[in-house]
Amino acid sequence: MPKTLRYTLLSLRDLAISVGPFVVLAVTLLVLAYWWLDPNPPKRVVLATGPAQSAYEEFGKRYARILAKDGITVDLLPSDGSAANLQLLREGKADLGFVQGGTSEAGPVSEDSLQSLGSLFLEPVWLFYRGKTTLSSLTQLEGLRVNVGTPGSGVPNLMNRLLQSNRIDSNTLKISRLEQTPATVAFLGGELDAIVFASAPESLMVQMLLQTPGVKLMDFAQSEAYSRRFAFLSPAVLPRGVVDLAADIPPQDVHLVAPTTTLLTRASTHPALLQLFALAGNEIHGSAGWFKHAREYPNMANNELPISAEAVRSIKNDKPFLQRYLNFWLANLVERMWLVMGIIIAVLLPLSRIVPPLYQFRVRSRIFRWYGQLRDIESRIEGSGDNSALLEELGHLESRAERISVPLSYTDELYALRSYIQLVRQKLQRH
Repeated sequence: MPKTLRYTLLSLRDLAISVGPFVVLAVTLLVLAYWWLDPNPPKRVVLATGPAQSAYEEFGKRYARILAKDGITVDLLPSDGSAANLQLLREGKADLGFVQGGTSEAGPVSEDSLQSLGSLFLEPVWLFYRGKTTLSSLTQLEGLRVNVGTPGSGVPNLMNRLLQSNRIDSNTLKISRLEQTPATVAFLGGELDAIVFASAPESLMVQMLLQTPGVKLMDFAQSEAYSRRFAFLSPAVLPRGVVDLAADIPPQDVHLVAPTTTLLTRASTHPALLQLFALAGNEIHGSAGWFKHAREYPNMANNELPISAEAVRSIKNDKPFLQRYLNFWLANLVERMWLVMGIIIAVLLPLSRIVPPLYQFRVRSRIFRWYGQLRDIESRIEGSGDNSALLEELGHLESRAERISVPLSYTDELYALRSYIQLVRQKLQRH
């Protein structure tokens, strides 16, 4: 091996051994920090949606498509609706779920395991009916055959509260609790007089019924009063012609009441996942619609539960700076580790000062360890009658010294050792 290459490799080896403990400490601290912070989220998450062909199902598919771009698989869990989603979250069978305002009858204290990612959209109460009479009040439903949906949808509980506020005994109505599709079929077949949905306008059932001849939509003339009586309700207006401008559907403004739907999550869900869902919510729900202006949703109003800090940041500031230019996983790792990495660097910088002296000591020790043997030979000169043995021992020492390899910057000390060996040899020869 050429001497230059050998010296280079030797220097690198010494440097690696000197820096080794420092590197091991740094890696250990980083591993412990990574384990403690758990910066990267799991790659699968369960989202509770709703019945088939519902707005919840459609929104769930959009969230799944957006998160798939960042390598996250969203498993959509069908359910009966809002109340069922809340139960799935409480039981830990879902990580996130769409929940309608007013669904939870428990206060925030009992829901400390759940958080909100903000209000996503209004979910108006659609009361479709058939007949010659125009309905403008719930009191006119007495004696009619009305479907209010399955208990898991949350609509039966909502309708009970609305009926009670109008002092209507539910026994005076012929109430059924069919799912959306069979209820719609029965309604169109004349087996039901009215059908109630609480859904976003993106629901295929809602859009179909709005354009079905002979089907009317009840106007909640007291919508403002309902919103004052129930904090989770907001007045909403379906503008004239918004469904179909050419056909002028609806033919006049329709007043509705609408609970706000939020995306709830378990408090144990990884913060990075919450950030991704909140950002996806900005994209999905931020456009203008029948009941909202552009960028009006998501927002932090009408939330019955605490809002996640990740959702607050995403709603206010949109996508983090690093995620605009880097891969999600790398940007997320840096965002969640930078503070700890700064602390680790602050701790390791003072310790790094011991590396140069340690490297210097290791190189020089290959030379200095022979001085002890050289001194021992010199000390035995006066007491020895025959110095031939000492000369032979000194020759072995010199041959070993000639094989010592050190970086060029330390060759002066190696030559000094050889000079001292020659001085002792001359002393032996004079003696």
